[in-house]
Amino acid sequence: MTAPPRVSVVMSVYNGERQLRPSIQSVLAQEGVDLELVIVDDGSTDGTAAVLDDFARRDGRIRVVQQENQGLTKALIHGCALARGSYIARQDAGDLYLPWKLARQIEAFTANPRAALVSCGTRFVGPGGEILYELTGDGGNATQQLLTLDVNEIRGPFGHGSVLFRRDLYEQAGGYRPQFYFCQDLDLWIRMAELGEHVVARELLFQVMFAPGSISGHQRAKQVQTTKVILECARLRREGQSEAPALSRAEAIRPDGATVSPRDLAGALYFVGACLRRRDDPAARKYFVDALRTYPLHLRSAVRVLFG
Repeated sequence: MTAPPRVSVVMSVYNGERQLRPSIQSVLAQEGVDLELVIVDDGSTDGTAAVLDDFARRDGRIRVVQQENQGLTKALIHGCALARGSYIARQDAGDLYLPWKLARQIEAFTANPRAALVSCGTRFVGPGGEILYELTGDGGNATQQLLTLDVNEIRGPFGHGSVLFRRDLYEQAGGYRPQFYFCQDLDLWIRMAELGEHVVARELLFQVMFAPGSISGHQRAKQVQTTKVILECARLRREGQSEAPALSRAEAIRPDGATVSPRDLAGALYFVGACLRRRDDPAARKYFVDALRTYPLHLRSAVRVLFG
């Protein structure tokens, strides 16, 4: 068996054929770091498997595993169990690594021996690649922001894929927990921050695509509900009590199985338009119009279309 790589990038994909290629290419194009890319195909029914097989034939750093559809969290548990690197990173279809992302984060680990996870500056883009906003931070109180028990004060990394973390501390913390369908990343980051520090690389190194139909686009209420349960888990854990009651509540928070409602989708489209409007991007109007077409009673979009 070949020597393990420095970094294992773990990717879960479900029906991501359309956004998959650039995301994989951005990982393979990383400069100055030895890596492997572990991709879990979570029961895709589109052309995802063919895309993955093609990449794997052409690049020996890629390992593809197939499983029946079980959801993101269980796919990540599977992928991380296969990771051989000293560090683990995340990637999702539609998101992009900038060329020096992993190398810069490893430099941050070298400079900060107490670091458990290193996040980075992140750019958020719309469905058409339009820049919505960019987030960077000095990281001065990043660890404390993960350790707070106040739901109004909790702050984590800027995106799931913005993080590189130590595999040994991932395993020591207990890894991703299957009880969490939502916010599985925040639950992990908090437990890792209890073992080390959250260091923020200020450089912009990662790009996230905001998809109006995604979980972040229309499941905000359940994400907030899950965050409260995560903080209850942290309180119980730090007091030496069993987390079982809170974990049981987390397991009950699941999607309702319904498709995204027109109202929720319109709200997500409006959000994209509002971000673009703040940047004086004329593409904002298109999203306000799309929101109205999706849900004609979306009043805020109507106001923007009528009055600019």
